[in-house]
Amino acid sequence: MSQRTFNRASEDLGNIVDIGHVNLRVPDQKLATLFYISGLGLTRDPYLMTGVDNMWVNVGQSQFHLPTGEAAYAPRTLTGLVVPDRAALLERLKKVSGDLSGTRFSWRETNEAVETTCPWGNRIRCHEPDPARFGQMRTGMAYVEFDAPGGSLPRIVRFYEQIFDAQCNQGADERGAFARIACGPGQALYFRETSESPAPCPPHHIQIYIADFSGPYRQLGARGLISEESSQHQYRFENIVDLDTGDVLFTIDHEVRSMTHAMFGRPLVNRNQEQTARTYRSGADAGQIWL
Repeated sequence: MSQRTFNRASEDLGNIVDIGHVNLRVPDQKLATLFYISGLGLTRDPYLMTGVDNMWVNVGQSQFHLPTGEAAYAPRTLTGLVVPDRAALLERLKKVSGDLSGTRFSWRETNEAVETTCPWGNRIRCHEPDPARFGQMRTGMAYVEFDAPGGSLPRIVRFYEQIFDAQCNQGADERGAFARIACGPGQALYFRETSESPAPCPPHHIQIYIADFSGPYRQLGARGLISEESSQHQYRFENIVDLDTGDVLFTIDHEVRSMTHAMFGRPLVNRNQEQTARTYRSGADAGQIWL
């Protein structure tokens, strides 16, 4: 009997192990609730940030953080979600359309996904589960995607590989060239090449957990890239740079946390998006985040 062989390298995750949250300021918590909770079918965190000045929204093992403030509009950024049922999503979006009229809210279907825009113009693309692309994810934040300037992708990949020891690759599809930075099971950061000039620092941030916490810190610090000394378990940086010249390639606020941070692996409540008062099934309130 011949012994089976496996590609063990395909299971390597790299140093970035999780996308924790995407932060976006919103001026109106009611409109945010209509879009993120009633429309997308996500779940408000029942334990933290339960007032009217901030809302944490659970999507699988990740979150949107939505503090009240001047609207954060990031035209070069897109968040990709996995939702369990496209037809149910479309029905929810139709139901909230009237209440969100007069805002920048929109949605449309493509073969690949449902493209949505929040009331303040930020883009969220919703996919159905796809093991080939997203592993076992049934509900979650699969990726955050950025429009990057032309010619920058190899240097962005080198930055994440050398500074963070991340698993990276480059490729191209029908939308053009991209760089993929793996961020744990089924999650990634994408940088897509554009001929347009890079946008200034978007007014929001992403949060990532990493296994080797001090190594990237030393390298970023040596280059003067640390923007905030947050705590024992967290620091921040903004600029992705050319490692040879120091030129800024792209700017996005990264909130970097260690795996010893108290919130790493925190169980997040996710509701069954198909559960309604009219069709209620006992014992079916909780949603699955994995296939």
